[in-house]
Amino acid sequence: MSELVSAPVFDPLRLGSRTWPLKALFVLAGTGFLALSSQISVPMVPVPITMQTFAVTMIGVIYGWRLGAVTILAWLTEAIVGLPVLANGAGGIAHFAGPTAGYLVSFPLIGGLAGWLAARGWTGDRVVWSFLAHLSANILCLVIGAAWLATLVGFEKAVMLGAVPFLLGAVLKSALAAAVLKAMQHSVRKPADLL
Repeated sequence: MSELVSAPVFDPLRLGSRTWPLKALFVLAGTGFLALSSQISVPMVPVPITMQTFAVTMIGVIYGWRLGAVTILAWLTEAIVGLPVLANGAGGIAHFAGPTAGYLVSFPLIGGLAGWLAARGWTGDRVVWSFLAHLSANILCLVIGAAWLATLVGFEKAVMLGAVPFLLGAVLKSALAAAVLKAMQHSVRKPADLL
């Protein structure tokens, strides 16, 4: 495990050295990416399957846990004020009190967790560790989301409707994230990199 701590910082966009105004532009772009990923969904009851968790954990890793969490909070703020940035073009405060509230509240935490683990080497060429970082974040999302849902529909129903159906998706999205980040790691190493 000690070799993971000494890994070089994964910063493919070199955000650590960017100015705050440029970071603000990245935050805006990140909220757009999150909004677009929310529109890729499979309708389910009571919570749809979306690419939101993929986007949330990727933002956490690529932006770093701090700027990633700020970006995710900015996106959730857009949702609260009614912008159509959630699944199926939804927005508004009601989503933060209904069945999806626990999942939405978990997003800054899971983005932060994925980014924090990435800062400790759980990304890039370490594909298995990268997969585990994203899977851990996805599982945390399901736990928090199902815990909230249990207050509305009961524990057993919350687990069966709000966690179990999403496990395969969590595994697949985590594998996709690890593969994309490995590819990014290799593209960053190329001498022709212009960032």
